[in-house]
This record gives sequence, C-alpha cells and structure tokens, in this order.
Amino acid sequence: MDLRQLEHFVTVAEERHFTRASERLFISQSGLSASIRALEKELDAELFDRNTRRVELTDAGQALLEESRRTLASVVAARDAVAAVQGLRRGRLRVGTEQCLGAVDVPKELATFHSAHPGVELVVQQAGSARLVDEVHTGRLDIAFVAGSAGAPDDVRFERLESEPMTVVCRPEHGLTRAKRLGWKALGGETFVDFNTDWGSRQVADRAFAAAGVARRIASEVNDVHTLLDLVEHGLGIAVVPKHIAAKKAGKLIAVPLPADAPTWDVTIALPASATTAAGEIFLAPIRQRFDT
Repeated sequence: MDLRQLEHFVTVAEERHFTRASERLFISQSGLSASIRALEKELDAELFDRNTRRVELTDAGQALLEESRRTLASVVAARDAVAAVQGLRRGRLRVGTEQCLGAVDVPKELATFHSAHPGVELVVQQAGSARLVDEVHTGRLDIAFVAGSAGAPDDVRFERLESEPMTVVCRPEHGLTRAKRLGWKALGGETFVDFNTDWGSRQVADRAFAAAGVARRIASEVNDVHTLLDLVEHGLGIAVVPKHIAAKKAGKLIAVPLPADAPTWDVTIALPASATTAAGEIFLAPIRQRFDT
C-alpha cells in the first residue's frame, strides 16, 4: 500500500460516499474506486459495506482507519520537521474560518503570511464552527478560527482571542426597538432568521434560549451573513447576531441588547491538542502577540 491509497481510504471513510470523496480529492470516481479495490486486495479484506446511497466501514475498515490517520499525521509531522529546518521554504498550512468573525481579518493574515513564506501552500476552508472543529479533530485542518469551544472533543484545544455581546437586529419600525434591553419572554413569540446549526452564532443563540427556557420559531436558515441581514431588512424575521455583524446594517436595522445574562460571542483559535505545525506557529505568532493569548 502507499500513502495515496491511505489518503483515499480515509477520505471515503469520512465522507461515507464515493462521489463526495472523489470531489474532495479532485480525482475521478472510477480512479478512487480502483484505488480502494487495490487496497482491499492487498489487505485481503473488505474495508467498506457498499450500498446505493452510502458506504459504511467494516470491522476491518474501522481498524485500518485509526492506523491510517496516525500514519498520515506522522507524514505531515515529518514534512513539517523538514520545513522547519529549511526555514519554512516549503510545506502546507490548512486554515479554516467562520464567515465574518470580526476580531480577526483572516484573509489579511493569510496574505501577510504568504508574502513572507511564498513557498508554503495555503489551503483555506470556510464553514460553520462545529464543522471546522471537527476538521481540526480529524486532522484535515491545522488551525481554525471559530466561535466558542462548547462541546469540543478532547483532542482539540482552544485559545480565546476576543469576546463581544450578542444582540437582536430588527427593522426600525419593529415593536422591540422601544425596549432598552429585551427580556427573554419578549422574544418567545417572534419569528427568527438564523444561520445553519453548525454556525457559531446559531449555537450561541440556541444555548441562550435553551438556558432561559424560551422556545423560538426559526422560519429561515441561511449560510451567509449578508443574506441573513437582507431577510431581516425585508421583514421576514428578526435575528440574534454578534454586535459587529449587526453594525453592517447600521441605519437600516436596529440593534437591541439581549438580557444581561446572555452568552457572548467568543472568537477562538482551535488547534490540535498534541502539537501545532511549524507553519501554524509562525502564522499564529503575530496574532497571539496582538491579543496576548
């Protein structure tokens, strides 16, 4: 077997689907299937139970998965060690970020790093915080900028950079704008626009309403900050967002503070608990210095 086969196997195991795995790997589905069949032939074991909708790991596949991840992680560590000796002239840095974090301008930070280390390949992924933390957990990302650290696996550690309040945004004529600070019960009968469930903002809001014992009706779920604010502007609901996102529509939407016991939006760096790559440490150094983490 070779490392490419192990990478193919791990990707199929994570996606539970050959088509999605082939898209992620940028290879044809037939090529991916051939690679897995060759690996199964060499090991004399079936690694997946296949059906028309998805694939599941067999017992042999489950045993191979953990060892494969360790092997691939060792390869990355070996490459990183060489890159460190060479003064970071080569290597790869995989960074994830949630949209519109506020505290950190991730594209700007990446551009600064790339200017200083043009030989390092940059891989960037934008997604919700829950998915990004899972990507760090599985070793597919070196670093992720996320919101908070609730419900995180033990092998992911967090460094908080900055916190800010969450706020309600609504149209200027909405009745909630007459309150200086809202009570939880006043929000119970409202219609909400919110992000998908893996977004950090959605998770903070869900925890807040659950802790207050108040149910809320979410009529629309989106995956983009600007779409969410546009829906609120057009009167299709109110939203709970970090203060800096509310400011994007200042003058068109009104921000009303949540109750004083509401949780905050915490911009956080998610990292593997074991070690950070040399590229990751160099990338994070000026960010940590600015926030004194």
